[in-house]
This record gives sequence, structure tokens and C-alpha cells, in this order.
Amino acid sequence: MVVAAMVLVGCERGTSTGGGPSAPGPAKSGCPTVLARARTDVARAEKPRTAWDGPTTGPRAVSGRRIVYVAQTMTNPGVAGAAQGVQEAAKSIGWSVRVIDGQGTPAGIQTAFSQAIALRPSGIVVGGFDPRLTSQQVARAHADHIPLVGWHAVDAPGPSKDPELFSNITTRVTDVARISADWVITHSHGHAGVVVFTDASIPFARNKSELIKKRLATCSGVKLLAEENIPISDTSSRTPQEVSSLLSRFRDGWTHSVAINDVYFADAAPALRAARKKGGGAPYNIGAGDGDPSAFQRIDSRQFQAATVPEPFAQQGWQILDEFNRAFSGRPASGYVAPVHIATAANSRGATTWDPSGYRAAYLRIWGKADEAGRHG
Repeated sequence: MVVAAMVLVGCERGTSTGGGPSAPGPAKSGCPTVLARARTDVARAEKPRTAWDGPTTGPRAVSGRRIVYVAQTMTNPGVAGAAQGVQEAAKSIGWSVRVIDGQGTPAGIQTAFSQAIALRPSGIVVGGFDPRLTSQQVARAHADHIPLVGWHAVDAPGPSKDPELFSNITTRVTDVARISADWVITHSHGHAGVVVFTDASIPFARNKSELIKKRLATCSGVKLLAEENIPISDTSSRTPQEVSSLLSRFRDGWTHSVAINDVYFADAAPALRAARKKGGGAPYNIGAGDGDPSAFQRIDSRQFQAATVPEPFAQQGWQILDEFNRAFSGRPASGYVAPVHIATAANSRGATTWDPSGYRAAYLRIWGKADEAGRHG
């Protein structure tokens, strides 16, 4: 999500939350009330979602619709994962989907959006970029009465008036930021030295890191050691050097990290390894966003990342199709927002993405595709 946004612009000693070995801590927490609530919320977020909590009613599927997915860049795992979900859902509902890759540049995205409009589709997906970047194309789409559904296109989920979107599919940044900070508070038993990694050039990322810091500050035993402002575009070149500097400054006082995107830990790993840090030890790292396959691999192998707060990419792709079907049927948006989830080595079971159960069959039943629903379970 963050990569896409660039284009715009009383605890028990030894208790583990599943993200590798629990950080050693004192018997008493520095924030018992905050810790108790955090532990409850983290435990809930770590549980697998076995029951569908989304919409169960809605219009039956209209037929013969054509959707164009304008992608910020298909090299972004989140953008690509949502696109795959859209394609899978379209096959089940009997629609066609075409993906046009914006190649990750403003000019490329504008060209891709113009191509999408020229195809005169039934609907267009704004896949991972700010529609204000393509304001002329958005105006043309509205003039042609083509509904737009966004995926991580604006900050908030649900319908948007400015820019105008029938709905925007994303988790709530406030929920993601809070649960990421709560994981640190819980995992550290309320005593941690934390580094936050962000990209202050992106308003969405800056807001997320501010929310993380605000939540961490509610626990008096948690100390913010540093906030590292590293642009996403510079993570590979700057993160190893900055991590080496942090290790020199804080040594074992640095126990945990939160990053606004998992990519920071991919680039931090070489420096942590060079410093002879153990992959499953401190600093314990959590990514507050995305949950791409490489993040799951690092978590499962305990290589310098303990947890992530992933997006359910495929589920969101299916929701995009359902929102379009509601638009075509003259119905309001569903208003559904997926709850946050924390993926750790203990609960991911070797998966490389967060794909909760139940949504496929639920949507197919809504659409009147009962035979397909039986096959999807």
C-alpha cells in the first residue's frame, strides 16, 4: 500500500504472542492496564478467522460485465494480489477482467487509465494509486457513467466523495497502527526500546507512524529510541547503514521495531546478520502493513521479522467485484472492512499470504452461484 502511495506523491514472564520467542522482561509491567487491553486485542488478532464476518446478503449477479483493473504496478505484491483476487472472482461470476499495468510512474498510470476508459468497460478498479493523480481520467470516467472502485486508493475504507469512488477497499490505518503497537507492548511485557521506520514524504505513511508512536506512548515502560525516516525508494541503499548506526547507538537497548511497510526488514536483515544478531531474536520486528510473500517467508523462517499485519489481498479482490455488482444493481456499497490480523510463525502455518476462509462461498451465495459456492466451501 505504501509503495503504491509513492506514486502520488499484569503479565507473566515468558509469555509468548506467537511471534517467535517472547522478549525477556521484568515480572511487572510498566503499564498494566494498557498491557491487559493490548494482550486481549493481540490474542484476538492472532486467531485464525474461521467464520465469515462480512456481508451475507446483496443483489444477485448481473451478467456480462467487463472490468478493467488499472494497476499502479504489478511488481507491487499487494496490487498484484488484489488483481488476482478480482480475476478469480470474475471467473466465478461470469465477468471478464483486463489488467493494465501503470508501470509505477505517474505518466504510465495516466496512460493506463486512459486506455481503460477507451475500452468502455462496465467498471474500473483504481488499483493502488491516488485517483487525484489521474483527475482528468477520473472526470472522464464519471462523465461516461463508469463506476470506480478503489483498492488502497484513498486513506479510508468505504465510499469516497472527493475523489469520487463507489467504494475504497482497505483496512483501517488506525486499526493497523494500533494493533502493531499493541503487539510490541504485549511481546515485550510492557518494557521495550523501539525504533519506528517510516517514509515521511508520504502523508499516509507519516500518519501511520504517528499513530503507532501515539499508541506506544500510552505504555510508560516503552521507550521510543528513534524514528528513522527512510523513503521507500531508498530502503535498499539506506536501511543497512541506518540499522548499523542504530545498533552502535543503542546496542541491546533496541528490542523491537515497527515499520510502516515490511520492505524495511528485508533490507535490514543483512546489517543485523553482519552484527551477529540472531534471526529469531531482538530486535523483534513487526511490519504494520501489506504482508507480502517475502514477509511471510522471513517470519516463518525466523529471519529478522517476527510478525506482520497483512492485508487479505484475495478477499479484497472478491469484495471489489461484489461492490461493482452492488453499483450495477443500484444498491449502496456494502461498507465491509476486514478486521486486522497479525501473522506470526505460530499461526501462519507456512502460508505466504493472509487468505481467511469463508468469503468465496459467501459471495457466491449472495450472487446466486450456489453450485460454485459448494465447490469453494
